[in-house]
Amino acid sequence: MPEYAEFLNSKQKFSLPTGFTEVPELNPMLFDFQRDIVAWALQRGRAAVFADCGTGKTPIQLSWANHVPGDVLILAPLAVSAQTVREGAKFGYPVNYCRSQDGMEPGINITNYEMMDHFDPNQWGGIVVDESSILKGFDGSTRKAITEFASHIPFRLACTATPAPNDLIELTNHAEFLDIMSGKEIIALFFTQDGNTTHKWRLKGHAQNDFWQWMASWSVALRKPSDLGYDDRDFILPPLHIHQTTVDVDVSSEFLFPMEALTLQERQAARRDSIDDRVNVCADLVNGNDRPWIVWCNLNNESAALGNAIPDAVEVSGADTREFKEKALLDFIEGKVRVIVTKPRIAGFGMNLQHCADVAFVGLSDSYEQYYQAMRRCWRFGQKKPVNVYVITAETEGAVVANIRRKEILAAETMENIVKHMKGLNLKPAEKEEMAYQEKEVGGKNWKLYLGDCVERIDEIESDSVGMSIFSPPFPSMYVYTNSRRDMGNCAGIDGMIDHFSRLVTADKLLRVMMPGRSVCIHLTQTPAFKGSDGFVGLRDFRGKVISMMQDAGWIYYGEWCIDKDPQVKAVRTKDASLQFKSLATDSSRMRAALADYLLQFRKPGDNPVPIRAGVSEKYKNLDGWITNEEWIEWAAPVWYRACPGYPGGIRETDVLNVSAAREDKDERHLCPLQLGVIKRAVKLCSAPGETVLSPFTGIGSEGHMALQLGRKFVGIELKESYWRQAGRNLERARESLGGLFAEDGCNGGTNGTAASGGG
Repeated sequence: MPEYAEFLNSKQKFSLPTGFTEVPELNPMLFDFQRDIVAWALQRGRAAVFADCGTGKTPIQLSWANHVPGDVLILAPLAVSAQTVREGAKFGYPVNYCRSQDGMEPGINITNYEMMDHFDPNQWGGIVVDESSILKGFDGSTRKAITEFASHIPFRLACTATPAPNDLIELTNHAEFLDIMSGKEIIALFFTQDGNTTHKWRLKGHAQNDFWQWMASWSVALRKPSDLGYDDRDFILPPLHIHQTTVDVDVSSEFLFPMEALTLQERQAARRDSIDDRVNVCADLVNGNDRPWIVWCNLNNESAALGNAIPDAVEVSGADTREFKEKALLDFIEGKVRVIVTKPRIAGFGMNLQHCADVAFVGLSDSYEQYYQAMRRCWRFGQKKPVNVYVITAETEGAVVANIRRKEILAAETMENIVKHMKGLNLKPAEKEEMAYQEKEVGGKNWKLYLGDCVERIDEIESDSVGMSIFSPPFPSMYVYTNSRRDMGNCAGIDGMIDHFSRLVTADKLLRVMMPGRSVCIHLTQTPAFKGSDGFVGLRDFRGKVISMMQDAGWIYYGEWCIDKDPQVKAVRTKDASLQFKSLATDSSRMRAALADYLLQFRKPGDNPVPIRAGVSEKYKNLDGWITNEEWIEWAAPVWYRACPGYPGGIRETDVLNVSAAREDKDERHLCPLQLGVIKRAVKLCSAPGETVLSPFTGIGSEGHMALQLGRKFVGIELKESYWRQAGRNLERARESLGGLFAEDGCNGGTNGTAASGGG
């Protein structure tokens, strides 16, 4: 199929060639491990450096940028830009600070993240994302904008000290920025859902080694030089002392004891109520000596109160001008200001403030990253004194403190794991290893199952042989089951998926194998649009595009059922703000109905050659039917309602094919199996016993399981081998459970089918 092969090749992303074959002589001021990291990153061309605070991230990225062909743009937080210019001068690298393309100069340029839109990405040979933890948000608009901006820049470097202390999915977003692999492909290859939610993922047990080897091919992680096998002698830090001070609060008349604040609103209230007491404790500490101090806070009221309570403090707030912020921080570094009061999100990233050894946190947020980064402004390479950190919280803030401690332990374990698996500098290719394509087949009594691409393998099915087809195709922008180009879900969006899907439903494919006048039932849901990826929050009309696609291919759009869903279950699974009680209370203009499922019915033109006598009727002399009039009255309704206490006969959302058996090596589950109740109704309505049911997206075999249970035959196609194997086991179990009820061998579905992983 030359045309289809050409189409598949068009889905393959080819990265621009980058990397040095011979590394030039590097700056002698670099430490040996820094020099080797720069050489490795130049050879790689696109790389990530996860280097803990104080290990020299700035000279590493400046040395890299100095040797990249063409001009280089560094994106950095506001407070870091001026410091990077000074660091460049120290190492002999001129760095130009600019706020638009007009201000650029040949060589190394630096700007703030918020100025990125003022630059032309086509004018740069290299880009550095400093403090690249900003890439961690999986659906974040900033991450998406930076990734798109850099998409045509050959050389790319991402540098951060805290890549993703609590979430490996966040860590891998750097791979998307570097154009190594898309986020959806990464999830498909290495991760599985963690619990009944679409937002939490964990590494598959059997993918651990492959994941870390892949990570090591494009990134390096270190907390200290010895993590890479170098001597730590110049990087041994002085002691760090954490002092926890808990402020008593007045007890409300309702309670005998102070109640710990648990919800976000309660935590915010607890912080506001204890401002004066926490500020007084901090002021006593800072005013009691003449040493430099950094005082971190989270609320504007805290910042103002601290500025008033500490006479020689300079307050740096978000409302201040860029010039004021830079001057205040520079004056602090140079000793012209003794005390600086600010927030971690303003000055907590990238600054070198190791002239100061006394730090106070007047309250904490739940962000461990902000806490860690702010603390490491002082406790870093170059610090000569023991560092004292005072954490001042109210007794009602115990939950916040406990949360930070929990994240601290988890972050340490995660970084330990990263360093352990990624030890050394790996120069193996960082190319994407696409899932190998295979074709196999397996069968039993009344069923056949094909491993392969449904667009190709459907050619092996006999014309006019399928009595009905029911399946759930991959939902675009929601799940990717494999990283194969043949996977229809592995696409850029709805239009890309429809372009691929349309090649299956044509006159020489799906339309050919169906009996005339028979039905294809397609299960789907609408596709949500997200602010970060789509620019707006709403819906994209997947249903409408599928209907148009089928009609364009010659199918008759015949009917549809809307399948009811529990909005509370949806809210828990998807964290959709439009279904949350919080949104209802704060701004109900954001609310919308939960997304229903749809079962779309399409008929092949022509007269049905074999009537399906489904209804049980004395009047019409059909006592061999299998659907009662009462069932038809219920099933003929345009909405199939979910089961609930008052309606136990509805569609049960948890009625799916043995989820526990749907795991590969006990660690992989099918992401969205189709409810058996939906399949049962459709198969009974649209086919007769002994006829063949087809699913070109077999998944773990839900449609085949129900078809066999109802005395039909089944032919299926599946692209993913682990699903194909599990489907074979499920179909064999379905046959065995029938005993000798249907003993006829074979399946009138010819030889094969196809899949791009969706379905049951």
